[in-house]
Amino acid sequence: MLNQNQLDAIDHAIETHLIAAGIDHVIYMEMSGNTIAKHDNGKTRLDSTAFAALAAGNFAAVDAMAKLVGESEFSLLFHKGEKLSIHFSKVSNDTLLVSMFNKDISLGIVRLKVAVAIKEIIQVLADPDIP
Repeated sequence: MLNQNQLDAIDHAIETHLIAAGIDHVIYMEMSGNTIAKHDNGKTRLDSTAFAALAAGNFAAVDAMAKLVGESEFSLLFHKGEKLSIHFSKVSNDTLLVSMFNKDISLGIVRLKVAVAIKEIIQVLADPDIP
């Protein structure tokens, strides 16, 4: 269970590293599909509850496929669309960070910013007394 200081620090990491970089929508969620944090740029409309449930199922299916081909996991997924793309990244055994972005931002920038945000989130998860 995360405390309010941890939740605030996670929100700050998402806002600072992802939303400020131009990512449209970010969901930090449990693998079960429960949303821990969600942020957007104010221009998107998304049923984040339904999306998180579907994202959890998608990640679980890909995890099962990884095991079938002899991998312990695929910790990163990417779906490219005509207008929007979705980047899934495993943060911990229990959590997933999903970032949705449009064609105006490159995948390289997204991967870089997600890596920085995940590093910060992992530090927050490790320290329940984070200010």
